[in-house]
Amino acid sequence: MARDDYYVIVYQILSYLYRSLKEGTEVDPKMLTFDGYLFKINERYWLYIMKNLINDGYIDGCQVVIAWKKWITLSGLEDVMITPKGIDYLCDNKTIKRAYEFAKDNLQILPIKL
Repeated sequence: MARDDYYVIVYQILSYLYRSLKEGTEVDPKMLTFDGYLFKINERYWLYIMKNLINDGYIDGCQVVIAWKKWITLSGLEDVMITPKGIDYLCDNKTIKRAYEFAKDNLQILPIKL
């Protein structure tokens, strides 16, 4: 896996949101943006990941804004939360566990341990 692998980014997003939920802290949108503190990826790839996290029911509270049949941006990022389905995916998915193992050895920011 690579730092910008889909599942590594998903792990970072979901684990940050889960930690924020458990600690009762506000979500910092700067942690979750494509050029934020957790990762640096291109905006189109980030929107793709966020769109799928929303559509799969793993996160809630934000939405992809679409205009002219193109993804434009994400609104409500400051209100995003992990869902129970997202917590289950984070804790029980084998691919996410591999992403955690990669992140544990290669990334500086590890929001939660699985």
